[in-house]
Amino acid sequence: MTRTRHAIPLILSALTLFAGPAGAEDASAPKDNITAVRSENGRYYTADDVPTFNIAKDGTVDWMTYSGFRRYHSECHVCHGPEGEGSSYAPALKNSAINLDYYAFLEVVTNGRKKVNVAEHSVMPAFGENANVMCYLDDIYTYLKARGSGALPRGRPAKKEAKSDEIRDAEKSCLGSN
Repeated sequence: MTRTRHAIPLILSALTLFAGPAGAEDASAPKDNITAVRSENGRYYTADDVPTFNIAKDGTVDWMTYSGFRRYHSECHVCHGPEGEGSSYAPALKNSAINLDYYAFLEVVTNGRKKVNVAEHSVMPAFGENANVMCYLDDIYTYLKARGSGALPRGRPAKKEAKSDEIRDAEKSCLGSN
């Protein structure tokens, strides 16, 4: 279990480094950071293979977004406010998943960020050692993306897709409970 938790930040940092220009936003051609173009074992992805949400016309959300709601409210809302709306203590995150590159989002959550100057004092702690965040980071990202796009209203999603066996197995492996 400890080995898995310590490997996650290293893997994410390596992905961020190797993503380089491919992970950066291209100002000349805005990319669709929202639309799911494919699904795989209960996970949805954009054309750039970035995790995204899927909400059916009847309001049923994909498992990852539902899980992201739960994980966000377990770990993130204390500082960033309910529903990703922000607080007097920390900024809103619901737009970060829309405007911030996916790999930059992973980098900030994994390694933290500090902005301290005359105009601001902002400290985001590193969550790279927190399995309750790192094992569900894509879930949190898709939840915030759904909130930021306006596709998901405030509150607990009423309907959700079933959790796939693949998601269940990945969760057990990440948490070290295999």
